[in-house]
Amino acid sequence: MNASPTHIAIELDGTPHTVPAGLTVVAALSLLADGTTRRSVHGAPRAAFCGMGICQECRVLVNGQRRLACQTLCAPGMVVQTGTHTPQEAGI
Repeated sequence: MNASPTHIAIELDGTPHTVPAGLTVVAALSLLADGTTRRSVHGAPRAAFCGMGICQECRVLVNGQRRLACQTLCAPGMVVQTGTHTPQEAGI
């Protein structure tokens, strides 16, 4: 029987990280950073609010597709991109 890994490698905003297996993306964001998932149109930081996918505040890009961080489990090799840059930082 194969043992499940205790930690997996993911990439968060271009930086490689190792996180415990079984974490949601929002939990990984809280572990690795301040939990911010994106910025509002006015530049205010946003983060998960409801934790069950209703509020949509935790949306991020996972492997290039929009996902809710609170409902997405981290997977080996996953690439997560938050929208935490201000419009000026993103060149908009």
